[in-house]
Amino acid sequence: MTTEPVLVIAFNRPDLLRVLLDRLRLVQPSRVFVAIDGPRSSRAGEAELVQECRDLIAAIDWPCEVSTHFQEQNLGCGLGVSTAISWFFEHVERGIILEDDIIPDLSFFPFCTELLDRYQDDLRVFAIAGCNFAPSDAVEHPELAYRFSQIPHIWGWATWRRSWQQHQLDISGWRSRLPIRTLWSRVGHSIPATVYWTGIFELLARKQVDTWDGQFVLASMASQQLTATSNVNLIQNIGFGETATHTVEDRHELTAGSVLLPTAPVPVVVDSKADEWTRVHHFNATWRGMLDQLDGFRKQRQRRKS
Repeated sequence: MTTEPVLVIAFNRPDLLRVLLDRLRLVQPSRVFVAIDGPRSSRAGEAELVQECRDLIAAIDWPCEVSTHFQEQNLGCGLGVSTAISWFFEHVERGIILEDDIIPDLSFFPFCTELLDRYQDDLRVFAIAGCNFAPSDAVEHPELAYRFSQIPHIWGWATWRRSWQQHQLDISGWRSRLPIRTLWSRVGHSIPATVYWTGIFELLARKQVDTWDGQFVLASMASQQLTATSNVNLIQNIGFGETATHTVEDRHELTAGSVLLPTAPVPVVVDSKADEWTRVHHFNATWRGMLDQLDGFRKQRQRRKS
């Protein structure tokens, strides 16, 4: 049993939520928080799917304290998820966050607890990530259990209230929080990466994308804190497909492995090699990626005009 509080964020995919609950049953967290967004009135049958998710939560059968935050109206990806996480940290100082399509390896849970303990009062550390995209030959020290990254990955993660309090859904004034010189430094002095993140933050500031995680990246960059990232991928994302909001295509096909515990502490410095690989291969923050991003912005403007 794990005593680390776990927040489960769900919506309208009971088939995925059932898989996640089966995994949680194996570790039996003693405190489970569940946030489920409300159905969209324009989507036929969605209310029934949302209710099915609620029923699954009501049927949790291991000994634990369950707290729920069910929305009657649909808040969407941005407000819905950020509201859920804020609610979670109103009740706990730290914890693990899992969306309904993220299935962690069993070692993910004690890994998070160990690092949450280790860096509880270390203000250099922003979050803990169980998701790893970089292959071992792209990591500076693959023999170590984890590394530090500029970017917090949110497919299976944990953090403290102190970090989440820096998150703002409305980032209309983001340039004052993250001056261009700081952004330039945070992305490894890469012109394409600077352009990439500037574009992302601008889209979010103009509310042209309904999400919350880019704002979390901004908070991390602005605070100049780092995320402890497992060198072994510890999660599987089973949510790719037509029912997904953002993860329509799985470009990485991540499989979950295990981390050997306990881990040895590592220096709190960025693994620049792994971050560069992630910039190029995961975010596509390259010269070609800049052109693709500009083309995407152009097509988006055309759609809004039509």
